[in-house]
Amino acid sequence: MKSVLDGVIADLAIEGQRLDTVVAALDADGWRTPTTAAGWDIAAQISHLAWTDEVAVAAATDKAAWDEVVTEAIADPGGYIDAEALAGTLVEPGELLLRWRAARGDLVEALRAQPDGQKIPWFGPPMSAASMATARFMETWAHSLDVHEALGVEPEITDRIRHVAHLAVRTRNFSFVTNGLDAPAEEFRIDLVSPSEDVWSYGPEDAAQTVTGSAYDLCLLATQRIHRDDTDLVASGADAEAWLGIAQCFAGQPGEGRATR
Repeated sequence: MKSVLDGVIADLAIEGQRLDTVVAALDADGWRTPTTAAGWDIAAQISHLAWTDEVAVAAATDKAAWDEVVTEAIADPGGYIDAEALAGTLVEPGELLLRWRAARGDLVEALRAQPDGQKIPWFGPPMSAASMATARFMETWAHSLDVHEALGVEPEITDRIRHVAHLAVRTRNFSFVTNGLDAPAEEFRIDLVSPSEDVWSYGPEDAAQTVTGSAYDLCLLATQRIHRDDTDLVASGADAEAWLGIAQCFAGQPGEGRATR
């Protein structure tokens, strides 16, 4: 398990540093560039990542601090996370960037210190250290897309998105349940073409329902950065098609998704 964790942490560090390099070059006005998340500028995106990394550290290392976060989240489930993200934008950009860098480093230390087999509590189901690192990769990658889009900069598309694709597949049932639907009883066969043109396959070869297409598009869809109609994903089977309409690999209530282009 440590080798798996090491691999995810290494990719998370690369993804974080690439976003760090982009925002570190911005002036104060650049940090206030609006993003596609309503009411969130680039500073709010970075503040959210810093806060979530800090909360993940608390979940892994400090039960009292984690319990306090959960209590506050329960009291304001609709606005707590937004409030925390926006609160972090009240400081100077340089201070916010240092905060995020510190949180990233603390998170790596906390995850490496987790005993094998121990679960870390979270807003969704408890997770192993490797799963937490995967979730943090997914969110860092998704918010990096928002920042790149806001700045009109093309993001780098690499096979590191395998972590997001894996999470998207693993959270299939969660996507149904969080939308008030029964999860399908049978697995799907999912064949995805990676950025390097490898094929990533999940599920039994003889599954009755299938999903095929671009791994990048599934990652965009499951992080709700694209509308289903704007992907090249092909579903065979009613449940498979339904999943592509509600795919969500992040914790919390169903998001609004994106409008079609």
